[in-house]
Amino acid sequence: MQNVPRIYIDANLESGQKVPVDKSVVHYLCRVMRRNDCLVFNNGIEYHAVVSEDDKFLVVKDKTNHIDPSNNLTLCFAPIKRLDDLLNMATQMGVRALQPVITERTVANHINWERMKKIIIEAAEQSNRNSVPNLYEPVRFGDLDLNNLVVADERFAHDTDEKSSTIRFDRVLVGPEGGFSPKEFEKLDSANVAKISLGKTVLRAEVAAVVAIAKVLDK
Repeated sequence: MQNVPRIYIDANLESGQKVPVDKSVVHYLCRVMRRNDCLVFNNGIEYHAVVSEDDKFLVVKDKTNHIDPSNNLTLCFAPIKRLDDLLNMATQMGVRALQPVITERTVANHINWERMKKIIIEAAEQSNRNSVPNLYEPVRFGDLDLNNLVVADERFAHDTDEKSSTIRFDRVLVGPEGGFSPKEFEKLDSANVAKISLGKTVLRAEVAAVVAIAKVLDK
């Protein structure tokens, strides 16, 4: 259904339920969009909903037939200066989860993670998802689990991946603006982590994340 507002509800939903909502949601629907109905979603399921007569609730109606387009990929990423763009685009790409990784060259250390969560939710609403990616607590590079991980490796300035296989990875790692340090590359190489090339050009970190997601999903 095009042009119908979509609203993420942080609760388990079921038909007939009355969900309390902030006045800003009612204002957006009734004053900005000039309608009293919308779509609500969570946990991969989407429902029709209407604003209650007292403007305090959304009344959940029947389920829609919309299938959640999300995938099972986790994006592991070093926080960057334009993190809002990275998270917005990764959410639009349908990733299941987002794992911040603090690398040696990570320079974006003071992140407003509550604001980032709002950006992720807005991107999920806009991109027709029925779910919002999990945003995990940041981990140090040295503590990152390297199993079933593929890394976007800027050392490969060509179109061929180091390992060409039909293996489906469930996690992809992209580095910070300055790339991984020699010590971090050494650890990745020692662990025999699979690597992919992002092509011949140098990409901005947020664009590299999108390209890496697309390449892994295409395998």
